[in-house]
Amino acid sequence: MKNIESSIIKSSEVVGENMGIESFNENEGNDNIKIPIQESIIEAYNPRKGLEEYNFPTIDLLQTYEDDEPSISMEEFNDKRNSIIWVFGLLGIKVCSINATVGPTVTLYEITPAPGVRISKIKGLEDDIALNLKIPGVRIITPIPGKGTIGIEVPNIEPKIVSMKSIVASKEFQESTYELPVAFGKTISNEVFIVDLANLPHLLVAGATGQGKTVCLNAIITSLIYKKHPAELKFVIIAPNKVEFNVYSKIEKYFLAKLSDTEDAIITDQTKAIQTLNSLCMEMNSRYALLKAAHLRSIKEYNQKFISGQLNPENGYKYMPYIVTVIDEFGDFIMAASKDMELPISHLAQMGHAVGIHLIIATKRPTAHIITRTIKANFHSRIAFRVSSLIDSRTIIDRPGANQLIGKGDMLFLQDGTLVRLQCAFVDFPELEKITQYIAKQQGYATALCLPEIS
Repeated sequence: MKNIESSIIKSSEVVGENMGIESFNENEGNDNIKIPIQESIIEAYNPRKGLEEYNFPTIDLLQTYEDDEPSISMEEFNDKRNSIIWVFGLLGIKVCSINATVGPTVTLYEITPAPGVRISKIKGLEDDIALNLKIPGVRIITPIPGKGTIGIEVPNIEPKIVSMKSIVASKEFQESTYELPVAFGKTISNEVFIVDLANLPHLLVAGATGQGKTVCLNAIITSLIYKKHPAELKFVIIAPNKVEFNVYSKIEKYFLAKLSDTEDAIITDQTKAIQTLNSLCMEMNSRYALLKAAHLRSIKEYNQKFISGQLNPENGYKYMPYIVTVIDEFGDFIMAASKDMELPISHLAQMGHAVGIHLIIATKRPTAHIITRTIKANFHSRIAFRVSSLIDSRTIIDRPGANQLIGKGDMLFLQDGTLVRLQCAFVDFPELEKITQYIAKQQGYATALCLPEIS
């Protein structure tokens, strides 16, 4: 294998005195940084050097599903429309018009009520409409933002799968210029929904068992792998289940980061998980030292200057890849060692995004003991899958709604106070195997990215 040690980006290279930097401690005022600002332009740096011939995964590795376009029959539409009008009529609510927007699993019935109708009369009709439509539940939006209409989300009789292939192949995803593009799936209006993880900047995923959390995490990882080069992005994957995410161990020397003394790239041990989180805090602090020395505010500005040759590596500067930390079954870890886990997570959530460290935590236990005030205060972007109670819904998204989802990838995404209903993109295990095998056949780095040693 070609020697590529010089091109490997090692976060464990905590800059020492030989590089012109003393140790960095966020509580010491950071006045001891000694890196001089490089004023002269040096040769441009190529972060992909060493893996310049790396080929991104191809779309044909993903599965095609026949008849995946959303549709409902005219009979289904008429039956549901008439049932809604009948329920409204029982309470003396007159309807001027009803329009339908068909999504993959849910149809939005947009209702224009007659003038003078009080919205408070409509808010409590969810159970009555669900009973008459003979379905588990509906969700009422009163009113639809920006419109003078009422929205009623009704599950389709024959839901369609939103394939990961249809998302990755979409024009929206292919032309996305986001730093960390994450494609969740499709909206009720059948539009591809993509967000920039760099702007979220962290994500909480919660819901009952079997409702789509793991598939969602895989969709997030897959969409990032399809858009980012191994030099630009690393994952830290922490999961108590020893087999759920083991498929990603094949790309350890491409996309994963871990402690140097850790044998398995997928972290399943609680002690190792705590050590890794503390190591990430050390990495965060060293990155802040570099940003301060360069008089910059974010990883994007820093990397742009480094690549253009405005920051000299001989003065201790280095290219910094994004690090996305995925923690599955967060409740299992936090119940066993709450303080040891919550402190580094809170620290990373508060400060990590500016230096390219982002957290995604998922739990099947959406209780106040797991999703604490500290966690909620630092994770403003959240995904809720179906839960069994109104209390759980309020714990995740601070409002009802998650208890009225239909399951199987049906989800609510909360960002900046705005709630969007989506059908999560489906990526199956055989697809993940094909993707990781495709990457693993190529030339890789000598090791996974090594995180700083715990002192």
